[in-house]
Amino acid sequence: MHGKLVICVVIGVVGVIAYFGWKLTARGAYETAEYAVLLKDGPFEIREYSPLMLVTTGMRFESQGDDGSFMRLFRYISGANQPQQKIAMTTPVFMEDMVDAGQGQMGFVLPKRVTEQGIPEPTADNVQIRTRSGGRFAVIRFAGRITRESVSDAERALLTWVDDQGLTADGHREVAGYDPPWTPGPLRRNEVLVRLR
Repeated sequence: MHGKLVICVVIGVVGVIAYFGWKLTARGAYETAEYAVLLKDGPFEIREYSPLMLVTTGMRFESQGDDGSFMRLFRYISGANQPQQKIAMTTPVFMEDMVDAGQGQMGFVLPKRVTEQGIPEPTADNVQIRTRSGGRFAVIRFAGRITRESVSDAERALLTWVDDQGLTADGHREVAGYDPPWTPGPLRRNEVLVRLR
């Protein structure tokens, strides 16, 4: 009886530590790019974004950041910039122009405080600072892993919905991921965004 109680207590303590560890490293712990929701319809939204400042680098879609793109950006926010300034992680991670081509750009949103105080210059040649233009976007949210198939399925559903609403997409699309890699698939927040004309 005493042994079962000890096991239960140990399992409870490990569970609490795991929960709070996940909570501190999950998307809720990070500043998120601001937007206004103009329309919500199930997994679909129309959003208005202000311009955002991003730190970007080239990436290959199939690599999911294993081509070094994620780590190049992570090194930048960890101090690989002119004043060696540490910059807080934010959400989402944007991946652009890669659905068909298989390659494009990965970008971290720079925190609002950093953009107001002055953006540090990257020390790496393959890392750039750029502005993501504001505007209206149609968005679909989906769970699971970001794969070519999941993105294509989500994009197809989104473009059908956009057409049904009588709206026009301008062809520019992005994928956004909000979670650390260890987040279980069903709990992940991913999005496909298309800019509206």
